[in-house]
Amino acid sequence: MADDDQHSEKLAALENALLDESVDPIDLPFSLLRSITRNFCEAQEIGRGAFGAVYKGVLPSGRTIAVKKLFERFEILDKNFQSEIACLMGVKHKNTLRFLGYCSETQLVIVPYNGKLVCAEERQRLLCFEYLRKGCLADHLSDASCHLQWTAIIKGICEGVHYLHQQRIIHMDLKPQNVLLDDNMVPRIADFGLSRRLSGSQSRVITENKLGTM
Repeated sequence: MADDDQHSEKLAALENALLDESVDPIDLPFSLLRSITRNFCEAQEIGRGAFGAVYKGVLPSGRTIAVKKLFERFEILDKNFQSEIACLMGVKHKNTLRFLGYCSETQLVIVPYNGKLVCAEERQRLLCFEYLRKGCLADHLSDASCHLQWTAIIKGICEGVHYLHQQRIIHMDLKPQNVLLDDNMVPRIADFGLSRRLSGSQSRVITENKLGTM
């Protein structure tokens, strides 16, 4: 009963976050996210990148969110999760994708190893965002895209980037695939997995490992 009560409470909070843009991101249990994505089934998958897959999560009200499930790759998992959380917390702008919630859980599971059953840690790191059914800007780059209001789209992207820089955040992987469009074709910058928030004394980031899109 306690788990059911927690799910109901968290679902209500998630519904509220969708309706009220002033609400801060909330922590969510893995079991809830597994339920609304139908156990992360292939039919619910709407995107996939180097660090994770994105699934459509359907709430009891019928409203939809996007659930990004990070791949478990040892140090990469926690590093990218912590980096993305650090950049997304407090980011609120009409040209950035709304961050709704997150999940960080570790369970002990029994797995076969060298012919034996052993206990292992299974880490779950997930991020939840608003769902934009228009998809990404890359999906609209074609000969038929001349009807788009390019001035407004480019202006919106620039305003979003300017806002991030004011927050001392460098995106580091800005590309058409990471710019989503809402129902009014307003651009929203997404995917902060490689982003960095500069400290007070920093004015730039020098990368040693080449990640993201070349």
